Amino acid sequence: MTTASWQGIVIAESEDTVVVEGNHYFPAESVRTEYLRPSGTTTVCGWKGTAGYYTLDVDGRTNPDAAWFYADPEPAAEHVRGRVAFWRGVEVTDSPASAD
Repeated sequence: MTTASWQGIVIAESEDTVVVEGNHYFPAESVRTEYLRPSGTTTVCGWKGTAGYYTLDVDGRTNPDAAWFYADPEPAAEHVRGRVAFWRGVEVTDSPASAD
């Protein structure tokens, strides 16, 4: 299980992340959207396309542009469509699989 947390609060949790350039991209449905606020920020990656951002808002504390996504990625990055990644102090950790 991979978990993204900030300020001790779990923002996303999934067993199905895609790792690109060292960043875990979580399925959008695994992200707790109550902590996301749309941001007007965009950046362009030459092979992934244009990224949009979210600001985290947790218990009145904000972390600007701490999450990003590619709404319409380039064909080479199609595997990140519908996924969200984190940075700027968001802790992403992997828990070992249990031996059930």
